[in-house]
Amino acid sequence: MKIFFGCLTRFSGVLVSDQATDPNNQEDRWDCIQSFYQLVNQETDGPQVAIRLLAHKIQSPQEKQALQALTVLEACMNNCGKSFHSEVAKFRFLNELIKLLTPKYFGAWTPQKVKDRVTEVLYGWTLWLKEEPKIQEAYCMLKKQGIVKKDPILPDTVIMPPPTQRTTESVFDQEDKAKLLARLLKSARPEDLEAANRLIKSTIKEEQEKAEKVSKRKSTLEEVESSTKQLRELLRQHTITGNSLQPSDDIKALYERCDRLRPSLFRLASDTMDDDVALTQILAANDELTLVVNAYKDRVGKRECNGGRERSRIAPVENTLTLCLALLCSACI
Repeated sequence: MKIFFGCLTRFSGVLVSDQATDPNNQEDRWDCIQSFYQLVNQETDGPQVAIRLLAHKIQSPQEKQALQALTVLEACMNNCGKSFHSEVAKFRFLNELIKLLTPKYFGAWTPQKVKDRVTEVLYGWTLWLKEEPKIQEAYCMLKKQGIVKKDPILPDTVIMPPPTQRTTESVFDQEDKAKLLARLLKSARPEDLEAANRLIKSTIKEEQEKAEKVSKRKSTLEEVESSTKQLRELLRQHTITGNSLQPSDDIKALYERCDRLRPSLFRLASDTMDDDVALTQILAANDELTLVVNAYKDRVGKRECNGGRERSRIAPVENTLTLCLALLCSACI
């Protein structure tokens, strides 16, 4: 607790948050709210300290202060980026929100308006932060326990730009983001217009990153296909002539290039798990690469000796099944 209040004394946004959540405010103090999230972005530990501060104010027994604190929270989610999202998505903070809905904690005395707003916020995050499993788990737990009876209808005031949605279509075609952008552009509030500008810039950046990924995947697959074809052809020629395969410098270099491409394919597959067509191409390329690398090792491994003893065959590299298992494991971590 001492550490917490020590952090608060160093956080320059404490006074601003008090002004933004003052129960005597006649309306939302957007000037203070904007100053607060700007300070959160400036401070090194801004997201961590701001989350603790907001959790305390959201649990205020004064309904108006709690609702204003939730508005500040949403504004921070709009404007403070992934570092803030990561702090929100931790059970440490989610549990503070859950306490407001749970009868054995604060649910017995929390005003219904605050409960409804917290439910809306949590449900909105399950839609817009799908890559955060703890948020999904927390909301599902509330539904299983009957604390949340049904999904709320989100009001237009709950504004939270969705994260990057990696699909085969342009991100400009995403319905949720298009609706959000249209709503922000129609708003007369300066902070909403600023949010719209950031959303447009982030969308353009996502398009560029998406194009770069596609280009990198294409060039890697082309290199795999070319190298696999060359090594397979050399192996085929030696099989037809019946000559023993003497690993020349050229063929060794070609094999090593094929072997080095295997981790590249794995990384591509890890980044392409949401694109079934591209993933199929990567797995097929991995199959071909595995076959030709194993064939080389089988031919050369039997002939190379180490200290007069015949070197045992090298175990086969990953095939499609092991690559898929590895991808599943990496997705679960």
